[in-house]
Order: sequence, then structure tokens, then C-alpha cells
Amino acid sequence: MLLFSGIGRPQFGVFMNKLLRASLMAIGLSLIVSVFSVTETKAQVLNEILRRMDVNNRALQSLTASLTMVKTNTQLNVSDTTIGTTSYLPKSKLTGGKMYIRIDWTKPVEEQISVIGDAYELYRPRLNQVIVGKTNNAKNNASVGGALGFMSMSKEQLRASYDVVYIGEEGISGGINTWHLQLTPKTPQSYKLADLWVDGDGMPRQAKVTEQNNDTTTVLLSNIQKNGTIQTKIFKLNYPGSVKKIKA
Repeated sequence: MLLFSGIGRPQFGVFMNKLLRASLMAIGLSLIVSVFSVTETKAQVLNEILRRMDVNNRALQSLTASLTMVKTNTQLNVSDTTIGTTSYLPKSKLTGGKMYIRIDWTKPVEEQISVIGDAYELYRPRLNQVIVGKTNNAKNNASVGGALGFMSMSKEQLRASYDVVYIGEEGISGGINTWHLQLTPKTPQSYKLADLWVDGDGMPRQAKVTEQNNDTTTVLLSNIQKNGTIQTKIFKLNYPGSVKKIKA
């Protein structure tokens, strides 16, 4: 009471209002500083993730892995899972500046996909047919190569093509700790959103693509083996001469 003994009731009310306004202003400034601090921290983490992805990209000469793809129809709430393996060679002088991807699906049906540069072949033994075309025109272009397509992009290419946002740390199948990134295309694409889960070495372990109708395709890489010897001849699919070729 001695503190306020010289203040009358009207003056005391004015004093308290000023004190309250000052307190609210201080709280507001504190919240603003906190928001900027969190935003700056996320930006720093994002820069570090992209840097590690760059390092991984430059060091990666080849890759083999197990592959799991889950396609979800959001309207019907139905998902189909496909399992197989993949082999990958990034663009280099040895590949003539082309990216090589081969996917061998084993379950639920056998299919083989080869992507060399921007050309692909899809062999369907049960139908005795091969579909050939360009990846730019592929109906499911967003999911061709899954995480491998994003893995081949440099930090500058990612930032040029997407608005990249750091979501947070998340665990994925297999107990792998990852950073979750969300990528929104800057130019119109066949899909509206892509998500990447990147491990501590800068390796994209999982990619999820959300199409315009909200259907999703999620590709998970596991049992990853880096920089083993892979010859380009394995990317040439072998199929009978009697197979029916269809141009996409």
C-alpha cells in the first residue's frame, strides 16, 4: 500500500490502465519475437536439410533399394500397395547425362519399368504388352521414380521449382528418423503437392505426391545400398519379340 499511498482513486485508475497497456504491449512484443525466433530456426533447419541433400546428391553414384508404393483413392478411401525393387543411376558423364531408373514390381503382379532420360518402357508380362512413351506425358508422371526423381534435384533446382516448407521431425516405416518437407510446385503440374521425408544423411527415404483430386501416391525406399556397381545394360528390359507395343 505504501507504494500507491500518494495516488488518489482517479489517478490510480489511470495508472493501472497505463500499466495494463504496457503489460499487454510487452506480451505482444514477446509473442512477436517468439514467432520470428521459431521462423528463423525453421529456416536454418531447412537450409541445413537442403545442404545435406546436396551433399548426398553429389556423392551418390548409384543406388539399389526395396520399394513400396501405396496409391490411395481418397474418394473411395481405398489403398493399393505394390512391392518391388529399384536400381538407380544419376545423371553423369558415364550415363551420357541421362538418369537411369529401373523398377521391378513383384507384388501383387509382376511388372518392369525402365526410365532412361525422359523415355520410359513399362512391360506387363500378364498382358503381353509394353507401353513406351515420354515421362513428361505419362499419366502417373508424378509417381514415376518416386523419391528418386526428387533425389536427383539440387538445392537450387528444388527452390526454383517449389516453395519448400520444413514441417518437422517424423519417424517413418522401419524406425527411420527423418525431416519432413512439403513442396508446393511454383508452376502448374499434374499434382498439387509433394512431401519428402529426408534422413540425417540428406537421403530422401519417402515421397508422397498429392494429385489435383487429392488422391495420393506414397513411395518408400528401404534396404538402401549406395554406390555399388550397376551396369547400364540392366536398364534395358528383356521381353519376347511377340509382345504388343503400345505408344503412350
